[in-house]
Amino acid sequence: MKNHELAPICLFTYNRLEETKKTVQALHLNNLAGSSELFVFSDGWRNNEAKKKVELVRTFLKTISGFKKVTIIESEINKGLAKSIIDGVSNMLNRYSRVIVLEDDLRTTPNFLDFMNQSLDFYENNRAIQSVSGYSLKIRSKMVDSDVYFHHRAHSWSWATWSNRWDDGIFDKQRLKNELTKEALSSFKETCGADISEMLVNSINGVNDSWYVRWAYSHFKNNTYGVYPNYSKVENIGFTNEGTNCNGIDVSLIELDKFYKKKFKFIDIVTIDKNINREFLIYFTKFYKFKYRLKLLKSLEGRKSLFFEISRKFRK
Repeated sequence: MKNHELAPICLFTYNRLEETKKTVQALHLNNLAGSSELFVFSDGWRNNEAKKKVELVRTFLKTISGFKKVTIIESEINKGLAKSIIDGVSNMLNRYSRVIVLEDDLRTTPNFLDFMNQSLDFYENNRAIQSVSGYSLKIRSKMVDSDVYFHHRAHSWSWATWSNRWDDGIFDKQRLKNELTKEALSSFKETCGADISEMLVNSINGVNDSWYVRWAYSHFKNNTYGVYPNYSKVENIGFTNEGTNCNGIDVSLIELDKFYKKKFKFIDIVTIDKNINREFLIYFTKFYKFKYRLKLLKSLEGRKSLFFEISRKFRK
């Protein structure tokens, strides 16, 4: 394994000031923050109501310090999350061999950058790996003698990849529509989760604007994997009314890393553990989501969250 310069960090922001502050503050506390370059992409406002909020976020962005270098890229138009990420990551990977990607609602642990950079180093030449995730679901079954596990389903709540694994053509909706078959969709669902084939069809047909599900499909199609930490280095704080894609209730459980180790154990043999796979895929079933919401009804905070989610849907 060769040692490389630290991967640049791409942070994508829009109009959520408080979440953005928390994201940046946590990232600043990372062990490797002072040695890492930070590129912040600020999307343009979609309407006058959002303009003031975007401007407040941009004012804050100009105060960021504590990194090796901070570069702010302000869009004059509203691209939306999908186009912002696809364009931003593509441009970065034309300049750099690797990149770490965050959105403005993710609070990281102090060893997040350690894990991401060490993973990028270790799996650089292993083409079975397409991405690295800093976020992880709560999995009871842990890999023996390793700090990681693998899955075909990539995750979007903090991730990293290499320039030779990134092809912006995979996001071409028409190309996907032409090549998708019922058999492929069925296999995608079986391999990557009960919800994902519907998400992909909706993305291709413009019902949602998810870049992520097309990225996840690329892993499935290429028969490649995402690397996950046994203990999550990230928690999502974005389940608010301002969230582009994450509003309502987070039904996923995580074990947030509280050990803060700086050196990690990786394994060369990339395979999916049957027990881990079963636990992982449960989170994406309707039964699990229903059961989780039912459990929430037993607590006051849970009832408040459910009320917020229902009222939000009625406001749409």
